[in-house]
Amino acid sequence: MRSSNPVFSSLKETQRPHGQNPYGGYDNFGGVYQQNSAPQRTERPMTVDDVITKTGITLAVIVVSALITFGVWLFNPALGMMLTLIGAIGGFVTVLISTFGKKYGSAAVTLTYAVFEGLFVGGISLLLSEFTVGASDAGALIGQAVLGTIGVFIGMLFVYKTGAIKVTPKFNRILTSMMIGVLVLALGNFFMAMFLGTSPLRDGGIIAIIFSLFCIGLAAFSFLTDFDAADRMVREGVPAKMAWGVALGLAVTLVWLYTEILRLLSYFRND
Repeated sequence: MRSSNPVFSSLKETQRPHGQNPYGGYDNFGGVYQQNSAPQRTERPMTVDDVITKTGITLAVIVVSALITFGVWLFNPALGMMLTLIGAIGGFVTVLISTFGKKYGSAAVTLTYAVFEGLFVGGISLLLSEFTVGASDAGALIGQAVLGTIGVFIGMLFVYKTGAIKVTPKFNRILTSMMIGVLVLALGNFFMAMFLGTSPLRDGGIIAIIFSLFCIGLAAFSFLTDFDAADRMVREGVPAKMAWGVALGLAVTLVWLYTEILRLLSYFRND
């Protein structure tokens, strides 16, 4: 089953005799597992504890990197903005490398993403909360966004575990098509802001609020495909190092959800 998360979508399952691991062998990229006739080296299978540990490490790196941007910005706003832009571009490129370069399961790629994305998260948090202009509720706004992100994550994990919503190929196709639509709208809004000076999807108006709510919903449902991909890999007994790929996929969704929640909250801030 193909995941709607671009990170997980680089995984490929192959036909195999009954009882064999569909992720049994390495290709020369070290990321996509494909069945082959050559002898396969055995590795410890991935467990839920591996996923929790690697995801925790990834999120810790993101937090530390975000604090670096935060500290730099307070003393040198120009450098802080530069780090934010570097983080945004670097994080995007790293995800592309993981997805199309078939580096799924690489600790180096996942931790590199965490460093870049942390730089971005630190900067975007300051900007959206207006911390840089001395907004009195900036800290509370960031805290609410963090709590909201954790709440949605736990809620969707509960939904997945109870089976209230089934992750099917149709579900993933619909979710993927919606994400593509959001990406097209976001790009269109970017060019409108650049050339026309108007940004209807991000100006805090009713359309912007609806768009943010829609993005939050998509990010929340994306957790279901992330959990399903991780669950299947644990059951199939893929090598433990693949937990780094799961951590990357979860981190991508968490960062997206956090930024959208923070953006939405910023629309309702007290002036």
